[in-house]
Order: sequence, then C-alpha cells, then structure tokens
Amino acid sequence: MKVEIQNHVDHLSSISSITVPSTHDPHLLDETCLMLSNLLTQGGRMASKVSLVCEEMQKETLPQVDRELSISVITESDTEDVLDLLKRFFFKDEPLNTFVKLGECKELERYCTKSLGEQSSYKAVNSKGEIVGVILNGTIKKPQPGDEPPTKLADKCAHPKFRKIMALMDHVDENFDIFEIYPDIDRFLDCKIISVDTRYRGMGIAGMLTDRTIEYATQNDIKLIHVLCTSHFSARVMEKMDFAEVYRLPYADYRVNGEQVFEPEKPHVAVRILTKRVDVQ
Repeated sequence: MKVEIQNHVDHLSSISSITVPSTHDPHLLDETCLMLSNLLTQGGRMASKVSLVCEEMQKETLPQVDRELSISVITESDTEDVLDLLKRFFFKDEPLNTFVKLGECKELERYCTKSLGEQSSYKAVNSKGEIVGVILNGTIKKPQPGDEPPTKLADKCAHPKFRKIMALMDHVDENFDIFEIYPDIDRFLDCKIISVDTRYRGMGIAGMLTDRTIEYATQNDIKLIHVLCTSHFSARVMEKMDFAEVYRLPYADYRVNGEQVFEPEKPHVAVRILTKRVDVQ
C-alpha cells in the first residue's frame, strides 16, 4: 500500500508544481490527503478517489486502537487526566515547546487548565475511559472603558523558557486587536489548545472536538471562535473547519534585540490567528 500511495504522490507531483509531503509520516496524513485531493482535481481525475487512498493510508499508518469514542465536557475533576495527556503529547509536540526544549513547566500546566471551570472544553474518551484528545477553550471579554490594562503574560512568568513563548503572545496582543476587526462582538471563545494522542491521529478527533466547541458557542450566544496556531498542522485542521486567517506573524519577523527568537522545524513558519463566525440560536 505504501508503494501504491507513493506512486500516486510521484505521479501527481510530476503533473503539477506542488510538492507533496512524504506519506510515510502519519503526522502528515491529513495534510497529504488534502493535497492529494487538490492534485487529483487538477489532473482531471475523480477527486472522490482520494477518500479511498486516505482510508487505505489510515489503515496502513494507524495502530490497532479502541475506536469506540465519545465526546463530553471536561470538568475540573478531569484536570490530572488532561495534564497527563498534554505532558505526553502537546508539551512535547508543540513546535515552540520543542524548539526551546521546554521540559517540565508548572506555569504551562496552569495556563492550560485555568479555564476548565467554565465547562467549555471537551475531551474524546475511548471505551476504557481514557482521554485520547482534548480541546481547551476559554471565554475572553472585550475590555471596557476604565478597565486596568491587563498584565503582560511574560511579566508574571518565572520559567525562563516559557517566558519567551509568553513574550511572543504579548507581542501578538500588542499588534493585533480582534475587537477592531469584529466591532459588533463583546466576547469570543478562545480555543487555546488542541491535542490528540498520537495513536488516534488521522481519525478526525480534532474535527469532532471543534464541532462540539462550535455547538457550545452557538448555544451560549457566542458569535466568534478564535484560535492562535503556532503549529502548521493545527492551522490546517482549523482551515478545514472553515476558519479564516485574520493575522499572521512569520517567526522570521519576530525578533528581540535584532535576533530571531524562534526557528522551529518546517513546515511551522508562522504564528497564525484564525477565526470563525458562529450563527447563534
């Protein structure tokens, strides 16, 4: 099957100017499927064939896992299980964490879990009760006249490596105001983190978690969902869910004292903010 897929890739690349990523990396599964779909259409072939190719790729790359999944709200009692998942995957896989070699960081743990009390975050759970994916959300309100300016995230951060990441977030906040783009909204739902167990990637779990987040926003009269993506792959997931880019900062352009601070491995080349309007009930 790998040879058959690679033949598709080689043939399609030969009839277009697009370079298709290696299909041997399971982390690139969704990206490759999307690009194959585009290329099949350009080549005059039936685009529907890509679903069969992707299905076979999933069978080839995914280990045998429990596929009986349910999506439910995360409560504060799930905190330790959520952190266990994040420590095994997100803390290691997120491009900026990887670049700075973050390691253990209690401040990142608090950052990840501080909004769980809102019950706007969701988990994917297998039949054994194990959390295999999460989306962590929190509501952000529009500042009102007379409000004190918010404290910069980096100013409150003692961990030197995580402080670099928080300083980047502060820089984005200083240079981009979402309420200027959407003057009619007074709050938005901020999707802070999406993480999926590597054994379960390629099964659409991130999309299911995002769908449930959209349902929450709809039911709670929240008109906009916002996500800041430091990873190319997370941004691609959101684009497939019809999120649109409203801000981009290439890592090469973020410099402190004239020096580039972050240079994660490609294809992670920029911080991107994507948003989606929600039809409220």
